[in-house]
Formats: sequence, C-alpha cells, structure tokens
Amino acid sequence: MNATETALLDQVTIHDPWALVESFATFKREHPDDVNRGMEEVVSRLEAHGVEVKVHEPDLFLSLPGEARIEADGTTFRAKPPAFSADARTGLTGQLAYIPGTTNMDEEDAFESQLEAGPEMEAKVRGNIVLTEGFASPAIISLMEGCGAIGVIAINPGIDVHWGICTTIWGIPGASDLARKPGIPAAAVNLEAGKALIELARSGGHATIFTEMEEGWFRSKLPEITISGTEEPEKYVLLHGHLDSWDVGVGDNATGDATMLEIARVLWANRDKLRRTVKICWWPGHSTGRYAGSTWYSDTFALDLDENCVAQVNCDSPGCRWATEFIHVSVMSEAHDFLAGVIRDVAGKKLQSERPHRAGDYSFNDIGLSSYLMLSSAMTDAHREELGYYAVGGCGMNIAWHTENDTLEIADKDILLRDIKVYLLAVFRNANASVLPMDWRATAREFQTTIDDYQNQAGTEFDLSGCRAAATALLSDLESFYDGVARGIVSKAAANTVIQELARILVPLNFNRSDRFRHDPALTIPPLPSLEEATKIADRPVELKGFSRTELARGQNHVIAGIRTAQKLIARLSK
Repeated sequence: MNATETALLDQVTIHDPWALVESFATFKREHPDDVNRGMEEVVSRLEAHGVEVKVHEPDLFLSLPGEARIEADGTTFRAKPPAFSADARTGLTGQLAYIPGTTNMDEEDAFESQLEAGPEMEAKVRGNIVLTEGFASPAIISLMEGCGAIGVIAINPGIDVHWGICTTIWGIPGASDLARKPGIPAAAVNLEAGKALIELARSGGHATIFTEMEEGWFRSKLPEITISGTEEPEKYVLLHGHLDSWDVGVGDNATGDATMLEIARVLWANRDKLRRTVKICWWPGHSTGRYAGSTWYSDTFALDLDENCVAQVNCDSPGCRWATEFIHVSVMSEAHDFLAGVIRDVAGKKLQSERPHRAGDYSFNDIGLSSYLMLSSAMTDAHREELGYYAVGGCGMNIAWHTENDTLEIADKDILLRDIKVYLLAVFRNANASVLPMDWRATAREFQTTIDDYQNQAGTEFDLSGCRAAATALLSDLESFYDGVARGIVSKAAANTVIQELARILVPLNFNRSDRFRHDPALTIPPLPSLEEATKIADRPVELKGFSRTELARGQNHVIAGIRTAQKLIARLSK
C-alpha cells in the first residue's frame, strides 16, 4: 500500500459502524415502514458527519410474508412462507407427493435446484402438494408449478426454518414478467417436520398449507451518496448493499450497512484525494422484492450507468463471527487479480473466488458492469463442518442466515473492522487507478476454458471451433492492447475507454440471456449462456438433436459476433 492508502485505512474506526449495528439489532426491517426508519437513521448518521445525501423515494412492488403453518394428520407444523408465495390463509389441502431433493446443502441451493422437469416429474406432482428437501427457492417453486403442483413444502436441512423468496422475477415485474409470478402457495419447514411429512407422504397422506401474504406497491426510501472525484468526476464506482432484512438481520445485512456508512464517512473526509467519483446506495426491497431497490436504480439510471460507471461493488454480510477467510467470494474474472491484491494487502489472506451467482444485488449484468464482491469473508469449510453447519447464502456461513437468530452475536467487531478496510481499499483503488484495473485477458481465458468444457460435453455432436478460434483471437488482441498500455503506446485515456466499453460487451455475453437493459430471471446463468445447449446435446434423443444443433449454431453466431465487436473496439480506440 502507498502512503495515501495507509493513511486512509488508519482513519477507519469501529465506533460509528458498531453503533449502527447495535441499533439495527433492536428492530426488524421487513415491513417498508421499518425499512424506511432504518434508512432515516443512516441518513441522520451521515448528515451528522456533514455527508450530503440524496434520498430517492421509489414505489416498489413487494411481497410481505406473514404467518404460515402446515397441518397434517392432526399435527400442526411450524412453517415460514417465502416472499411471493401465493396467499392461502384459508388453507389449501392436497395429497403429498414426496420428490427427493437436495440433502447435502451447498451455497447455491439457496437459489437453485438440481431437479428437472419432464413427463415423469409431471406425473408425480400434478395436482399434489410437493414435499422436497432444500430451500423454497425460485427454481424449485417455478419448476413444480410448471409441472402442475398446487403447492410446495420445502424441507430445510436443520432445526431452523429460513425465510426466502420464491419468484423468478428479478426486481419489479414488467408487464411481460407477470406470468411468471408464483401462483401457488409455498412454505418452508425444518428437518424434523420434514421427516414426519415424508412418512405421511409415503402412506398417501394429505396436508394443508396456510400462508398469509401481503402484496403491493410501497413507497420506499433509497439513500444515495455522491462523493465527487477531482479529475474524472463523471466516472464512478458504485458501492451498494441492502438495508432491509429478515427480522433484525445483523449479519445480513446490518454489518454491510455499517460498512458502507463508515466508508462514506472516510471517503467524504478525503474526497479531495479521489480521482473518480464514488457513489454509495442503500437498497430497500432486497428480501421482499427480489432486489427491487437495486433493480429500480439500475432501470432508472441505466443510461448514466452505461455511460459512466466503471465498476459495481456489492456489500453483503461482512464482519460476521468466525469469518476469518475470503472464500467463495464472487468476482468476475477481469477483476480477480485486482481484488486478490486488495485482500492480500489489507488482510494478508488469499482470495478464493467463484463466478458470481444469479443472486445478491447483481442487478447490473444486463448493462455490462464489471463486478466484484457480494459476500466477502466467511468461516472455513472445516470450521463450518466442525460446528455441524450446512452452507448458506450469507452471514459468513453462520446458519442464523435468514432466521430470527441473526442477532448481535453474529457480528464480530474485529472482523468487521478488517472487512470495512477491505471494501474501502477496493473502492478507493478502483476509483483512483490511473488505468482501470480490469484485466480482460483473464476473461478471454475464461471463455477459452468454458468453450473447451462445452466442446468436451458436446463431443462430436457439434463443433465449437469457431468460438474457440474467436476467443483465442480476442486474447491475442488483448495481449497486444495491454502491452501497448504498459509501454505507453496506448494512452491511459484510451485504455480506460477500451476497458470500460469491453465490459458493456463481454459481461452481458457471459452473464445475460436477455437483451441489454432487460433483467434475466433469478435462475442460474451458466458461462456464455448462448452455448449452454452444448452441455445437453449429447444426451438429447436422436429426434431432438437437430433442434439442439440449430440452437447451438445461433448461439455460436452470437458469441463470435460479440467477440468481433470487442476486437473492433480494441482496434478502433487503441490507436
């Protein structure tokens, strides 16, 4: 670290952020009224430090879960409905159909499902209430509804029951999205209840689902801070995280709110040292609107984000107990080495990263923003297994995630202080880099690896050599580009334009199925999704292989055309 960075990190204290964590630990932030109260507190604390805050007030479409229960065979089982479950307060009764699901939970199961539709699945579930292991995820609910289920009971893997959200719609629904809003009730139960219900299902038993839901438009406060840079004020890094929670949500996400509060204080006091601008936002509607707040911002300011945002940084669940390592950290390939350097310099730790999930507040892939962080630090897998915990999607892997147990003891002062410094240095370095730190050579290599994997799975059924050649040519052009930057042949201004504009091409190519400025469903997006059929064609029946080859021909054209656009950009702007 240089002297400026060291001095900046030395200004970080735990007093103000911890005070916010302690305050947020005293009240729930589920209902928009309580979320707005939390937003007002953040604004008040910022203004006490002289930080200027703009408060937007969007109307967000939200689903607020109430009470739920399952009644079966004379027994009442405790349950929680996910947001956007259908309301069934008068009860919905049906025969139970047990479909074995995921019993060995991993982080992705909070959002995804390994089950697949088909005639056999439809025959088992149509007209029944499905009982399956896992979280009440959008993947499971949409799959089962599509197969004709009238309701779903998800069996969580421990003694706790986790809140969640079951719609595949990302953010506020557009008119064309409404057909995907769940039309069946869903509820989650714990493992003990699930075992009893499985036995009942095996004997042909019935159950009744009761869910109380409130759904509609809610006026929501959304604070935004703009800390202007001194040299390129129009360009900015966007730091953001959600303020709403399930219950008091200390580890998810009071600690993140506190992190952004302290970063705002420190950067505001040192705004004369910023080259580019830093924007910081606190989102409403994360838990009850499938990222409604960040999606509203993405939609409302899409053209400015497109023109000027150089990176987005998500702040969720930092500073939790036992979260000693930086593992399972979301980062796009082009930002990996940059983030690894930050974590090494602040924490002396090695970054163990993974491809960002279709989750968190990654509401900017459609625009094409280079992105890093979602969750940050976490406990080791060995420690988690020693505690008997299954993996979850936040809270540093504490299983209090999305439960009423996510209280003050989940946060850790020392770890929070360290994580604040990691986020601060990442944002500061990104904003101050003379050349933007995204290395697109890493992304081109990722493309090569993805294409090789897809080719291996497709075998002789389809030839992806055109894509492979295009990715190799892109890498060659990028090697020349970065060499020209290092030797001063390409100006820094030109280099930054190329690096930013490459994001607008390559991020959607790698992370989006839909057109730009449209949000894909909250379901898994594989690398280079236009080529996904390559992973399936070998197993398709003979009569379907022609359709698969057509799909892949179009997908290969899409990828090659995108890569050629990137190459033309490099050639045009590097002169």
